[in-house]
Amino acid sequence: MKNNARVYVVGHRNPDTDSICSAIAYSELRRLQGVENIQPARAGNLNQQTEFVLERLNMPVPERLSDVHPRIKDVVTEEVVTIHESAPMSKAIELYHKHHIRMLPVVDDEFHPKGMLLLKTATEVFLVPSEPDKLRRVRASLASIQQCLSATGHHLREPDQVENFNLYVGARCEASFSRWVEEIVPEKTILITGDRSGIQKMAIDAGVRLLIVSGKSEISTEYLEEARERGVSILISPYDTANSVWLTRMATPVGELVDDDFLRVSPNDLLDDLRLKLLHSKNPGAIVVSPDERVWGIATKSHLIKSSPVKLMLVDHNELSQAVPGAEKVEILEVVDHHRLGNFHTDTPIRFINQPLGSTCSLVATLFQQAGIDPQPKIAGLMLAGLLSDTVILKSPTTTEIDRQLVPWLESLSGLDHQLFGGELFASGSPMASGAPARELLLTDFKEYTVGDHLLGLGQVEVVNFHSFYQRHVELQNELKTIRDEKGYELAALLVTDIVMETSLLLTAGPNELPYIMGYPQQDQNLYRLDGVLSRKKQLVPHLMKVFKAG
Repeated sequence: MKNNARVYVVGHRNPDTDSICSAIAYSELRRLQGVENIQPARAGNLNQQTEFVLERLNMPVPERLSDVHPRIKDVVTEEVVTIHESAPMSKAIELYHKHHIRMLPVVDDEFHPKGMLLLKTATEVFLVPSEPDKLRRVRASLASIQQCLSATGHHLREPDQVENFNLYVGARCEASFSRWVEEIVPEKTILITGDRSGIQKMAIDAGVRLLIVSGKSEISTEYLEEARERGVSILISPYDTANSVWLTRMATPVGELVDDDFLRVSPNDLLDDLRLKLLHSKNPGAIVVSPDERVWGIATKSHLIKSSPVKLMLVDHNELSQAVPGAEKVEILEVVDHHRLGNFHTDTPIRFINQPLGSTCSLVATLFQQAGIDPQPKIAGLMLAGLLSDTVILKSPTTTEIDRQLVPWLESLSGLDHQLFGGELFASGSPMASGAPARELLLTDFKEYTVGDHLLGLGQVEVVNFHSFYQRHVELQNELKTIRDEKGYELAALLVTDIVMETSLLLTAGPNELPYIMGYPQQDQNLYRLDGVLSRKKQLVPHLMKVFKAG
């Protein structure tokens, strides 16, 4: 049984320092509170500031989740039961009964799939043949018949060759049997008889392909020698005649019964894709094949209704448009956030913690305090980093009294001075001056917002002066227009915040009427000055909400 249950604590798609640090810290808190198989994750690439924080505190980078769409490997957890292509049908019947299954992947020596054997197919072929003559037809090898009967063999000729036989029982009197011998095709005949030396003799003289002596009956040394000379293969079966007949009919190698036109899928295929394939296929299931072409499992329609073992706890966001792709397809257990409420719905009640603090790390820190748990120094350092980053070292108007009260507590636990540490954070490399491509710079800290029928895309970057921005102004403007066209935004914009002067510039790509409705002084074409604006969440977004609602 494959156990892949896991809980990821993850922030939004364009993670900033607060998003990453709160994911790590909250994961640690819930682990200490008894949540099993929990780990932090990220839904995007780290920015330079976050890389600095993790390196400074010697913390590992969380696992990257490109998406959490349920995949076949998430729901196919049963150990796969297979059968070798050379095994007799009797073995397949045994496996169907033992494991309560209806499908068997047929494999070769390398465990590569050769086809799918369905219980329905087996019953149709062996139990309800459409023509009476088919009851005596057997397609098998002498070796598979011997295996089925657990028989003792004598000078078996070409035992591994699969052939078409007609099966007969030597139950007549010898007089009538002699006439029967004239009617058969000896080289295609299997005869089963018991301790009837006359019948055994006539069968050997006729040169039948295989003589099966049932019930552990004796056959003379003289007959064995004659059979060897005439090329007649002999099996001594421990079963009576009736059971020997049944098992001989069940000796067909399963490889002879399968169609190589089977449905093949990969463990990493999306569950939604499996649903479509099964819907438009005659097959009731698919063979799951690993990258090395070996059978990995069986996927059926029953797997489509199984829940994904991947569970999520969201931090620093509560809108699915900002969440890791596929979040709407899995169970969301908890949300811890400090942003406005979005269009978020769940099927069952969940733990939802939302407070208007300066950072999600501030909120997580209060949860540590409420639980009576002092975080380890590194975890305290992470929460301090997220708090200082989101509040711009407590200068942002989003900063609350609770944020300020948390700083001394986190300083004492982490051994860090918030002023020195905060200076290191923002000196660790401004994206604007780093030489990063314009698109990367715009999307590093980028979020989407919905206002009525309008979709807005807003990025933000902090600088220590506007000099580097002015140098790249035209390049950024062109790329912003491209992003707006690609995504269909009503407005795409970049908020450039000078954390020293505590003011911002807003570069826009929007509708023609924007200068008349923006409400901020226009400094240049598509560029507005926002004196005193530091927070996208608390200052810019509420203003734009009013602007576009009114529009």
